[in-house]
Amino acid sequence: MEEFINYLLQFGNLNKQQIDLITSKATEIELKKDEYYWEAGKTVRQVGFLTDGVIRVFYYNNKGEEITRYFIEENHLILSGNTVDEVFTPSEYLSAITDCKLVVFSKQNWKDLSATIIGWDSIIQKIITKHHGEKIARRSELVSQDGTERYLDFIEKFPTLVNRVPLSYIASYLGITQSSLSRIRKNIR
Repeated sequence: MEEFINYLLQFGNLNKQQIDLITSKATEIELKKDEYYWEAGKTVRQVGFLTDGVIRVFYYNNKGEEITRYFIEENHLILSGNTVDEVFTPSEYLSAITDCKLVVFSKQNWKDLSATIIGWDSIIQKIITKHHGEKIARRSELVSQDGTERYLDFIEKFPTLVNRVPLSYIASYLGITQSSLSRIRKNIR
């Protein structure tokens, strides 16, 4: 919980009563490796913040192959839909790659925080803007790079993920085969 509060405080001020309210509305959960945080086709009823571990966002293409869209690592907010009121049924899966710890809020508790804490929406909007910019920067560069450049860029931007994420997931994220990734890794050593 402390990690979440400290993260919020980077984007705005909260007093002790507000922090106590946030803490009272939150639940800390653990996901074991390979457990789902959410599944495609099932309505999402919570908002989460990843405090420890790595979650993979993926979907199945029309050939039934798993395609990794991106990775969520520590200190990232996991929202459901565009607004907290939206009934959100994802088309993707969020699965723990490692054992994970999250701070989660029911949608109602999240709305209660928004209605009670002055400046809450501003803090959350700043976090969303930061994460959205990071995600766009990650994905847009992948389009214009070859496999080697993509991998080198990946290890530069995500040095902590290289040893925590299976190579098959990294290859899928980079849009290359696992054998191509192995060749690239061998050639850059």
